[in-house]
Amino acid sequence: MVIWKRGRKSNKEKQDPVVREHKQADLEMLELAAATREIDLKYLDESGFCAWSEPGYTYYFKGEQKHLEQTNRRGRRLSIIGFFQPLISFIYGLVIGGVKSVSYIQMMEREAQEAEQSGRLRVIVQDNSSIHRCKEVQHLWSKWESQGLYIFFLPKYCSQMNPIELEWQHLKKDELSGQMFDDELDLAYAVIDGVQARGERGSYTTERVKFYSNSSS
Repeated sequence: MVIWKRGRKSNKEKQDPVVREHKQADLEMLELAAATREIDLKYLDESGFCAWSEPGYTYYFKGEQKHLEQTNRRGRRLSIIGFFQPLISFIYGLVIGGVKSVSYIQMMEREAQEAEQSGRLRVIVQDNSSIHRCKEVQHLWSKWESQGLYIFFLPKYCSQMNPIELEWQHLKKDELSGQMFDDELDLAYAVIDGVQARGERGSYTTERVKFYSNSSS
């Protein structure tokens, strides 16, 4: 039987299977500790959106086709950084352009303060992005650990181990697909509404963090 299904990008051939196996075992132990409320476990990642969506596949009556009328300008990229705690919360922030280390640090400082106040260890699962490992960030690792915040780095080319990746996929495919936006503000409102809709369907709370004025520079 043949089915119509979109292909997915893969980096499987670039993965180190031994490292992945060990990291997967460690992550499963963290997930077990989170399930028993011994720790708080969150998944971090960044993604981006454009005002012009790519046309997707859909069914039409014969002789008909849907057209996406492009707006006057494509606009700048809107980026999102999010902390996903399945069935509990989704905390995120939006910036024009790419997410910089200053925005990442602001979000992590917030997580560290909450961990310190709760008295329970908090672990952030994330990839090896340059903003996650820059010198300014590394200087803060010991401070964050003293507050109860720890980082778990995923193995390289293993983004599928991070469940927040599915949130990005559904946000783009289900909430924003097939839309054109006049400007970055309209796009941001659509992303905010989409995140809220995802939260309602997934039974978790959502909260948008506003960055300092220089966080997007």
